[in-house]
Amino acid sequence: MKLNILRKLGLLLLLGTSLISCEDFVEFETPNNKLIRGEVFNNDATANSAMIGIYNQLRLAAFSNGSRSSVTLLAGLSADNIRNINTTNFLRLQFEQNELLPDNPSNLDIWSSAYNMIYMTNSVLEGLAESEKITADLKTQLEGEAKFIRAFTYFYLVNLYGEVPLVLTTDYRENELVSRNSETDIYEQILDDLIDASNLLSIEYVSGDRSRVNKYAANALLARVYLYLEQWENAEEQSSIVIQATPTYEILENLDEVFLANSNEAIWQISPIGSGGLVSHTNEGNLFIIDPFLSFLASIQLQDDFVAVFDEMDKRLTNWIGYHTGKQAFFAYKYKIRNSTEFPAKEYSMVLRLAEQYLIRAEARANQGKIADAIGDLDEIRARAGIKRLADINPTIVKEELLDKILEERRMELFTEWGHRWLDLKRTGKATEILGVNNPFWENTDVLYPIPSEERMKNPNLSQNNGY
Repeated sequence: MKLNILRKLGLLLLLGTSLISCEDFVEFETPNNKLIRGEVFNNDATANSAMIGIYNQLRLAAFSNGSRSSVTLLAGLSADNIRNINTTNFLRLQFEQNELLPDNPSNLDIWSSAYNMIYMTNSVLEGLAESEKITADLKTQLEGEAKFIRAFTYFYLVNLYGEVPLVLTTDYRENELVSRNSETDIYEQILDDLIDASNLLSIEYVSGDRSRVNKYAANALLARVYLYLEQWENAEEQSSIVIQATPTYEILENLDEVFLANSNEAIWQISPIGSGGLVSHTNEGNLFIIDPFLSFLASIQLQDDFVAVFDEMDKRLTNWIGYHTGKQAFFAYKYKIRNSTEFPAKEYSMVLRLAEQYLIRAEARANQGKIADAIGDLDEIRARAGIKRLADINPTIVKEELLDKILEERRMELFTEWGHRWLDLKRTGKATEILGVNNPFWENTDVLYPIPSEERMKNPNLSQNNGY
């Protein structure tokens, strides 16, 4: 007999290291949820293990693991910073050429792994609500963490697919034929979850490292969401909360220290350990670094046109970009370790960091006409990169030109991190202008990925995005 979904989930949460495929969650029998919740949320230790299991699953889930089916790679390919080395990988070429088909399995991996994560957070939230055996402080902490991760996951779903189903329970009868909700509904839920998380979480990192979210992580993601919604004042307010949280966070002068485990620039990172593997390197390091001796394994390189936008004095060019002579290819070198089995891990996968908050606040302030303040924020990033401050070379810059500078700075600062460039081009309305120039396949409807065919076959109430 097939083990039902909630028993699998309970095992994952209790152990925090189980490996479960995406498809294991797709088809399931009627779950005995009360039994599982009774086991998991019977005491503080097992409830906390449930939350650790969700963090460990972020390291494994396709959309969030930083590897070949992740948002970092696939959304990165959809933009103009990276490209495939191997032109025979037709599935990844679909992302690069903006010719994505609804039956692409990597697209399905993003969708299904994200909804698996949402299911897990819903299960934890329901278990916490039903339990009377968890201490109040821990219940508050875990609720805040679960709501944050649910909001974080929906943020990527709504930005990649537009309208998506808003699933807030583990009731399979309710969820199996769910329709898509409007982007407004999704964003409202994201904001509700993040505001709750900000109120529920403390400023401390409960795990002792930065692999579990705190209040500032909620503020940081709120700042990004408000930016995307063009609520400039709110974006400025939330980013300022994080920027002012010194000495917890600081812009590190040494670029080689930024992506180290628990660096002071990190707001939230995903640890490569604890997920059942024997390696301690990040998936991003393994994916993007072209090994000097094993270059035949390389699959991704930076676009030459992207590398050309850097000032020759820019430290990001020398510290964060490598070059392989044999391949004649530039590669992302933010992470320095391609393979490692040494513990403790020296690098963690970066999810949220302080530099983004300065860029968010710069954009929010520029859109409010606070030009001098926006320049000041942008110059924090430019000064760290070793390039001239705008305040010195163009203090009278006008709003629209400044916004273009901020977009360019985001491109150079946040490349190969969580698909920022793709999402930036979409939200600023510049995708067609920039990506459509040299891409004969480009259509305006390509700004959204297709709803996976397999999901639509199982659920006839799922409509498809235009253009597919």
